[in-house]
Amino acid sequence: MVAIPAAREETASVYGRAFREAFYAGVISFGLFVLLIGLKTDQNIRNELILVQRWGLLAVVVGLVMVGRFLAVAYVQPAIARARAEKAKAPPVVAEPGFVRRNFNSIGITALLVYPVLMVAIFGLQGSLKYVDNFGIQILIYVMLAWGLNIVVGLAGLLDLGYVAFYAVGAYAYALLGTHFGWSFWILLPLAGIMAAFWGVILGFPVLRLRGDYLAIVTLAFGEIIRLVLINWREVTNGSAGISGIPKVSFFGLFTFNVSDPNYVAKVFGLATSGVYYKIFLYYLVLLLALLTAFVTIRLRRMPVGRAWEALREDEIACRSLGINTTNTKLTAFAIGAMFGGFAGAFFAARQGFVSPESFVFLESAIILAIVVLGGMGSLPGIAIAAAVMIGGTEVLRELQFLKVIFGPGFTPELYRMLLFGLAMVIVMIWKPRGFVGSREPTAFLHERKAISSSFTKEGHG
Repeated sequence: MVAIPAAREETASVYGRAFREAFYAGVISFGLFVLLIGLKTDQNIRNELILVQRWGLLAVVVGLVMVGRFLAVAYVQPAIARARAEKAKAPPVVAEPGFVRRNFNSIGITALLVYPVLMVAIFGLQGSLKYVDNFGIQILIYVMLAWGLNIVVGLAGLLDLGYVAFYAVGAYAYALLGTHFGWSFWILLPLAGIMAAFWGVILGFPVLRLRGDYLAIVTLAFGEIIRLVLINWREVTNGSAGISGIPKVSFFGLFTFNVSDPNYVAKVFGLATSGVYYKIFLYYLVLLLALLTAFVTIRLRRMPVGRAWEALREDEIACRSLGINTTNTKLTAFAIGAMFGGFAGAFFAARQGFVSPESFVFLESAIILAIVVLGGMGSLPGIAIAAAVMIGGTEVLRELQFLKVIFGPGFTPELYRMLLFGLAMVIVMIWKPRGFVGSREPTAFLHERKAISSSFTKEGHG
């Protein structure tokens, strides 16, 4: 009899706090969005600046925020607290990993291999073009970039905010040499990686004595310097206009993807003419490059240089005391990470057929770094999942045209991708503060390899 009133009082207090926090969240969201959503600048027929009032849309957004906060406080947080309490009371049980967990990498690679075939079977040749290009190729490019940055940030612990500079170096190296000299993609791909690695070493020398925030500021400046050089060196880079007419990739000259060529792939194999063949070829090409990045990363982690990176990440002073050459360790991390960024840049230029400085802004570095952090620094599967969720999620927004029925015909879903991107980052950092995969396996072990729980690692290093 005593427990029932106590439970009712506790429930009433939870609901009271939920209503109170929902009200505060509504007030804060109204203050944040009143100028962003409630008022929109536009031009009238006389080319005069006017303000368009969108109070209905603002009310919908504020209402969604309030409802979300109420549900989080009243139901989600108590459920999480109860689950944690029950887990703490339960005796520790070492569960055997299931079939999916044991074979996660094999299942993932198999799914990636059959993805284009599945899309063609479901949507047809022309219908599958969007899914192979916008979802498959786009996500794999960011997976490759994030795995390359993972060497610098996740393994060596060097915060690099200018990684997009190496991406740009690879893209422009392929664009300039391909358009002016007509060299093949298969020759320019390693050259782009070598040039990006060279610039990685150039960046590494000035930052050898820097750590933390100072290192981040210098790498950020390096990325902006590269972008400004691309804009202002018009004689070489064509400035903001960019470089167009970049040659396509051919299959080692055996067959091409230009309809006018006599060895066009459809003519060689007797297929129907379609542009999806080139996209499927590019998909498998970037998949091969991404798997090469993962293979090299895994092999390097088991070598002395990989162990030196991890030692440098954990404690640079202790790393020096062990006799490890931290100069070479940092330079190798920058060079190898930049090399994979250069590979991705060369592929990006071949895929787009056009490059310009607008493709290599700081936001790209921020997105790649966010993918590494969200996936779990040092974790290749976690980073791949984070790239699929973040990049695939922004592409899904383009398909949500039914939202125009709710928010009005002028609503453009993809314009709000960064808002949802930030919201997803906050949710993941609260739910899994060390990323999707919060444990890691050491490269050096005694008798038996064991995964290290995230509770035994530094914040953000899981």
